[in-house]
Amino acid sequence: MQTIAAFLLRRRVRLPPAESRLVEVEPGISVLCHCHWQADRKSALTILIVHGLEGSSESQYMLGIAAKGLALGMNVVRMNQRNCGGTESATLYHSGRSDDVAAVARHILDHDRISRFALAGFSMGGNLVLKLAGEWGSAAPPQLRAVATVCPAVDLAASADALHLKSNRLYEYYFVWKLRQRLRAKARMFPEVFDLERLSGVFTLRDFDDRVTAYYSGFTGADDYYSRSSAANVLDRVAVPALILNAANDPFIRILPETRKKILANPKIEFVETDDGGHCSYVGRRDGYDGFWAERQVVEFLKRFG
Repeated sequence: MQTIAAFLLRRRVRLPPAESRLVEVEPGISVLCHCHWQADRKSALTILIVHGLEGSSESQYMLGIAAKGLALGMNVVRMNQRNCGGTESATLYHSGRSDDVAAVARHILDHDRISRFALAGFSMGGNLVLKLAGEWGSAAPPQLRAVATVCPAVDLAASADALHLKSNRLYEYYFVWKLRQRLRAKARMFPEVFDLERLSGVFTLRDFDDRVTAYYSGFTGADDYYSRSSAANVLDRVAVPALILNAANDPFIRILPETRKKILANPKIEFVETDDGGHCSYVGRRDGYDGFWAERQVVEFLKRFG
């Protein structure tokens, strides 16, 4: 109910006009970012937010974080993953492209001369920012202060398989339908690159990742993609304060026992697991705010490092 409610409930989030900026993350490939700046952008904490699977900078939680962060005096950069938010390239986005997040972070450090920044991510975006923080480890840019995530998909294989459970078929159908639509659109734009025959027999997310994501992204198959792209591999190397907010009743995000051990063994990671919340939902009472509890927890956590 939480998960579906967050998806169906529409809310009006009032934001000041954003600066639209294309950031090159790879030669010839750019991502679209929407930037909200305080009057003195250099001295304010900047939050770089990354959305989840088939989301965009216009996803409700992205707008919600932006509004809450701005109200607390932070800069906010809403990053679209490659091919999202209206941009296109002859490549696919996927859960291992933490280098794209790093490229955007480096851009705002160099271009805007900000003094400190934090990373935030939801679901797939949570995996990406934790993966990047772990890859950077103690060699992270000195301006990186913290990382905050909501229901991060840190164990990709386990979560993809959980999505195929009978109780989760609605979610899987939705994601696969959206991904198939995306590939058809890309095949129309880049017919020399993408072959729609690869969609034959694709009915699950694992099928899609095996026949499409892995094939076009340099992995040998879904198992290789999931293994190499999961943030679980590097959680022990996260060297800045990090929040992992997880719901025990998330329908399809799974955190394996060995990953939990890594999380709990890293003193830099604050792991908060609630009984309720669904997938990136946490719709609660409007007790002095809009009721979207996880967004509030993210900005309150990051405010400590502003």
